[in-house]
Amino acid sequence: MKKGIHPKYEDATITCACGNVIHTRSTVKEMHVNTCSHCHPFYTGKAKYIDSEGRVERFRRKYGRISSDGAR
Repeated sequence: MKKGIHPKYEDATITCACGNVIHTRSTVKEMHVNTCSHCHPFYTGKAKYIDSEGRVERFRRKYGRISSDGAR
């Protein structure tokens, strides 16, 4: 690698809007984010899957539920 052309890779602090603080390494010393893995609905298990067009229900009606042994 050429010397003097790469940014410094230093310790960094990421602060979430929920108050969670993450310590990592980056070229940016401080970052502020709106959501993190502690407050994002997908990671907390509070995500709601919206099926506005009924695709899942239509699939289940068409193919039925298949159990683990392959029987319907």
